[in-house]
Amino acid sequence: MTRRLTLAFLLAGVPVVMGARVPAGASVSAPKPDPLETISPRAAGFSAERLQLIDEMVHGAIQRHEVPGAVVLVGRHGRVVFRRAYGDRAIEPRRVPMSVDTVFDLASLTKPVATAPSVMLLVERGRVRLSDPVSRYLPGFAAGGVGRETITVEQLLLHSASLPPDDPLELYTGTPAEIFARKNALPLAHAPGREFVYSDVGYEYLGELVRTISGQPLDEFARRNIFVPLAMRDTTFHPLEKFAAARIAPTEKHDGAFTPGIVDDPRARALGGVAGHAGLFGTADDLARFCGAVLTGGGGVLSKASIAAMTRPRLIGRTDVRGLGWDIATGYSTVRGDLFPFGSFGHTGWTGTSMWLDPTTDTFVIILASRNHPDGKGDARTLRARVATLVAAAITDVPVETLRKASEPIERLLAAARSGEGGATGGPSAAVLAGIDVLERDGFVAIAGKRIALLTHAAGRTRDGRTSVEALRSEGARRAGVTLVRLFSPEHGLAGRADEKMEDGFDTASGLPIRSLYGDARRPGPDDFAGLDAVVVDLQDAGCRFYTYLTTMGYLLEEAAKAKVAVIVLDRPDPIGADRTEGPLADADALSFTAYHPIPIRTGLTIGEAAVLFQRERHLPVDLTVVPLHGYRRELWFDETGLPWSDPSPNLRSVTQAALYPGVALLETTNVSVGRGTDAPFELLGAPWMDGAALAARLSALGVPGARFVPVRFTPRSSTFAGEECGGIRITVLNRERLEPVRLGLEIAAALRILQPALWNSAGFGTLLASRATLDAWKRGESVESIVTSWAPGLRAYETRIAGLLLYPRLQP
Repeated sequence: MTRRLTLAFLLAGVPVVMGARVPAGASVSAPKPDPLETISPRAAGFSAERLQLIDEMVHGAIQRHEVPGAVVLVGRHGRVVFRRAYGDRAIEPRRVPMSVDTVFDLASLTKPVATAPSVMLLVERGRVRLSDPVSRYLPGFAAGGVGRETITVEQLLLHSASLPPDDPLELYTGTPAEIFARKNALPLAHAPGREFVYSDVGYEYLGELVRTISGQPLDEFARRNIFVPLAMRDTTFHPLEKFAAARIAPTEKHDGAFTPGIVDDPRARALGGVAGHAGLFGTADDLARFCGAVLTGGGGVLSKASIAAMTRPRLIGRTDVRGLGWDIATGYSTVRGDLFPFGSFGHTGWTGTSMWLDPTTDTFVIILASRNHPDGKGDARTLRARVATLVAAAITDVPVETLRKASEPIERLLAAARSGEGGATGGPSAAVLAGIDVLERDGFVAIAGKRIALLTHAAGRTRDGRTSVEALRSEGARRAGVTLVRLFSPEHGLAGRADEKMEDGFDTASGLPIRSLYGDARRPGPDDFAGLDAVVVDLQDAGCRFYTYLTTMGYLLEEAAKAKVAVIVLDRPDPIGADRTEGPLADADALSFTAYHPIPIRTGLTIGEAAVLFQRERHLPVDLTVVPLHGYRRELWFDETGLPWSDPSPNLRSVTQAALYPGVALLETTNVSVGRGTDAPFELLGAPWMDGAALAARLSALGVPGARFVPVRFTPRSSTFAGEECGGIRITVLNRERLEPVRLGLEIAAALRILQPALWNSAGFGTLLASRATLDAWKRGESVESIVTSWAPGLRAYETRIAGLLLYPRLQP
């Protein structure tokens, strides 16, 4: 206890101030902080050699123009272990070297450093309760109608209030009172408390809450009650009132000029530079004082009970874990890296700032960069994750068992959610965001300032139903400098309704030219890349090797590599679950438009992961970025993601049909209708010559897992046997978890060969298998069971191949 109190005093610099409550209106001058105590890596339980690798990581990020420079600070046991400045503070209008005392726009670090602690101080003092409705203190808050009156203070802190990430920028004119009056009138999209939606809007309201309850604006309240007691003398809103502009790292141009010290966030600027979500400026040393205080139980400012409450993990929905003001395990948690345990926590900022704290090892990592300077095209995400991983790996004195146990509470939360025992109420669906939603949520940073083309189709839609074309032409995209200049379309065309070759044309909604990649040419040509910085891919795949969108994307990657144009793939779910594979791997000499790469029929990959696989194994020198799904788990079927289903092709109209497609479609290269031209494609199978009753009886007798078979008669309106009455079967999926669609396709083929060998023309069977060994075994009459068993070695090798590229971890058995 003595050591922890001493550390808190050291971090504060002046013991007299610790724990003191400053009366409202009292004059306070910041104590001069003692220099932060430093300690050698080895004395702090680090591998010095591993920490030195931070230099290489940061220099690499600077060379790749991800950041112009950075300050990295690592602390442990209340002391600084590593503090270094890299690169430049500013590049334009003139180059200024970075220094460790550079003042940065902290962006969303405002939330955990100023806003959430201020709210918790009011909670400690009995001025507000976490369970109180926000409308009790901000009466106009509920003006937007049903649901808003129930939103609590805690829900705002957790980002579970169902408020949007941002309100429209056009609301932010006039006085703050006028701005909030407009914001108050907006209705909710969903009932509060059901899912995590990271919301600047919610924290803007928390800033107002602090002002209303305390009688002081947020900046003054935080200064008196947090920054002064912790001797954070370089932490402030409105930094130009304290510092020369030359000491502040600039961000982007505002009104045509670089203006260091002006908050980068336009909504915070409209609110006068002080807002609950952004506006705070500070240094690495000050954040180190703050992190040290948090890890020592509040530093005498917040109570230990408040720190425990703020950092206690709360499960929101089925995938997201947050604290009060802190990120713990969400789509934003990449800053944790790969090795810090669950139970650690932190936050990031839009400008390139981050901090991550691990109570298990008593370690914190601070990375400050101005990634938006000078052109808004930087990206600090990879740097932050890699540095955090390196720091965690460098710790030498913490037992493995201690680290393992640290993650257990959150793992139990997630396990309970998967089993339906925990989490916020909200039905069986997960709160998954598709890549296009994540891109939009993050302000289009991956394509900011770029001229782009888009490869998409009718299923390329946002969670709220807009097309990806609309999203990339939205006001948010325009603000990010995104210019969409042309479209590419795959098989079935942009509208997803055609079943024949498509010619080039124009999109009637946007007026943009469409280059068909399913016409006489299947690849884009050099002219198609003219004037482009990047091509964005937003395609809903079927989780099946012979669904041609994989090949179209592969061809695009090849040609983009030649043209030296970047490719950004917006990820989407594998609709039939990315946690399983099935079928033979395609032979290397059997590759075609329906077999682009040696992968199994049921791929077990999202389309983003497939892109990474193609790039790596085909050694494509293409600049590839995958914008990952948020909230996605590999075992989810599409209808468990909460995303709206939109037909990816004319005859794939449901998740059930997608589940059957990898097997039933094997038959359509023969004289069989697979239900195209009916209301139930791939659930129906037949032909004018087929004895449906005999086929249904045989398949039922075989006990094919997961499905039931009944004889039917149907008449396709188009495709094979159009206008002819067919006998056949209807396949009902009873248990899709047990269904093995490729096995099912082989069982149907084997049954037809036995029942009606003279009428079934099997010459084309095997085309989509793309496996000589499987086809030969089938022709020899080997049992389907033995054929399925023969796939095992190839699938195990495939699982090994893809293990290092998966974007979403597999569940451990």
